[in-house]
Amino acid sequence: MLTVAGSDPSGGAGIQADLKTFSALGAYGCAVLTALTAQNTRGVTGVHAVPAAFVTQQLRTLLDDVALDAVKIGMVADAGIARALAAALPGSAPHLVLDPVMVATSGDRLLTPDAEAVVRDELVPLAGLITPNLAEAGALLGRPPAGTADEATDQVHALLAAGARRVLLKGGHRTDELGGGGTVVDLYGEPGHEVVAITAPRVDTRNTHGTGCTLSAAIAALRPVSPDWLTAVRRAKDYLTRALQGADQLQIGRVGPDGHGPVHHFAGIWNERKSDTAG
Repeated sequence: MLTVAGSDPSGGAGIQADLKTFSALGAYGCAVLTALTAQNTRGVTGVHAVPAAFVTQQLRTLLDDVALDAVKIGMVADAGIARALAAALPGSAPHLVLDPVMVATSGDRLLTPDAEAVVRDELVPLAGLITPNLAEAGALLGRPPAGTADEATDQVHALLAAGARRVLLKGGHRTDELGGGGTVVDLYGEPGHEVVAITAPRVDTRNTHGTGCTLSAAIAALRPVSPDWLTAVRRAKDYLTRALQGADQLQIGRVGPDGHGPVHHFAGIWNERKSDTAG
C-alpha cells in the first residue's frame, strides 16, 4: 500500500494515521510525503509543502522498486504537487482512493482555487473512488454543501456525471436527516447503480481526529482483498466504527472544548493496558 499525504506530528491523521490503518488491516505501508505540518489535537499552526519535484522523485524512486496493490491520496498541499501526482501515478497500482482534503471541519478552505481545480480536473478522474465530505463535495461541484438527503444524493450523481468513477459522500458531521440521532449515514454511488446508504452507529466521543484519513486508508487497504468497491467500503466503515468505539481508551493530548484526540487504530488488536504507567 502507498499513502501520499501530509505528516501529522500528533500521529492521529495524515501519513501516520494511514500507516497505522494499513498495519491494523494486515497491509504493508509505504509513504510519500507532500507536506510537513505543525499540529496537535487542538489544531494546525503551520504547513510546509514539499517541493513538487521532490514529491515526483519520491514517487519515481519508489515505483522503480516496489509493486503496489493500492494507493491512497490525501493532502496534496498545492497545485504543483497535485499536477505532479496526476503525471506520476497513472498505472502505478490497480486501485486508487482519493480523499480530497479541501475543506476543514471548521469550513476553512485548505487549498487555493488553482489547486482545487487540479484536484477536480486531473486527480478525481484517476481515482477508483473519491471520499469527499459534504463540504468537499460542494467545493468540487461549485455548490453549497448538501443540506438534505435528497441534495446529497443529487450531488453524488453530479460528481459521477462530472467524471468521478465512484463516490463515497461522507455525512458523519451532520446530525439531521443525513445522519440524525444515533446514526451516521454515508452515500455510495457508482455509474449505472442506485445510490446506496451506508449506515453506522454514531459513537459518542470527542476523539475523532483523523477519521477521514483513516476511512480512506482502510478502503484502500481492503480493496485488494475484497470482491468489489462497495464491500471494501462497508468493511472499512466497520473498522472505523471500532476505532471510534475504542478511542476513549487512549489519552492523547489535552482534549478540551477545542480539541479532538485520535481514533484508536489498533482497538481490539493491542492488549489494552491495565495501567497508565507505560507510553
